[in-house]
Amino acid sequence: MPLDASARGVYPIAVTPFLPDGQIDWTSVDRMVDFYLSTGADGLTILGIMGEAPKMTGEESIAIVRRVVARAGRTPVVVGVSAPGLAPMRALARASMEAGAAGVMIAPTPGLRTDDQIVTYFAEAIGAVGTDVPVVVQDYPLTLGVVMAPGVLRRIFTENPSAVMLKHEDWPGLDKIGTLRRWQAEGTLGALSILCGNGGLFLDFEMVRGADGAMTGYAFPDMLVDLIGLHARGDRSGAQDLFDAHLPLLRYEQQQGLGLAVRKHVLMRRGVIAHEGQRRPGGALNAAGRADVDFLLGRLARHDPRAALPPA
Repeated sequence: MPLDASARGVYPIAVTPFLPDGQIDWTSVDRMVDFYLSTGADGLTILGIMGEAPKMTGEESIAIVRRVVARAGRTPVVVGVSAPGLAPMRALARASMEAGAAGVMIAPTPGLRTDDQIVTYFAEAIGAVGTDVPVVVQDYPLTLGVVMAPGVLRRIFTENPSAVMLKHEDWPGLDKIGTLRRWQAEGTLGALSILCGNGGLFLDFEMVRGADGAMTGYAFPDMLVDLIGLHARGDRSGAQDLFDAHLPLLRYEQQQGLGLAVRKHVLMRRGVIAHEGQRRPGGALNAAGRADVDFLLGRLARHDPRAALPPA
């Protein structure tokens, strides 16, 4: 089913599992998809920044899309297609949609500075992938260095009907969500889904401000599913208690340059992937970092039994 503005829930950002020699670990890819589906995820997002997409060849990227889409069945899969040029972006986007993906995610290319430059870029990128392709607009200024004010986002979504979702990763960004929802209530902005990233670090308040869910890579996506379910049932206190228990690990994961290593380590500890290594060049946890994460998992297990993991 193609992605549309009604999308909500949790769309985990998937890692790309690698073998120690840097080759794709296809057995772990299958196990990872099964794991995400077992958590109650509403969709999957692959080949994002966390998925080490820039380290992949075009052939590898398409092979991953086909493998994940086939394994996911009817669960929608969003594919990150951001690229320095529009030609490779179009090639991956078209191949992904032909394979059965639900939509694609596009981030602004670094270097855009003015509002008009940003709006023009998305018009060109959306035109390149095809206006029949549902698009997720990724707003991630902390990493990409491109600041998109609410007014810029309104122009992008208004001028490009195939843009149906915002991946919100601004920080601070709670007021941005509130502004977009207010404009929708006033009738000056059409329907759009808002899923939030930043590791889930502000998901407790993002849901209160009007987000539809999460699109992030926290290694306990099942917690994110539970938190959003509690919010949907009006149990903000219960959602906050669950979030608070996970917050120390969420915070540790959010360290720049270390987050992916932490996530892969935890996913390996959870039995989701066989190896925690990244494709070179890539960071890794040293012994002290692994000890930190294992300590946090032990404390989390007092409140959430899913963190009670066998020794590494």
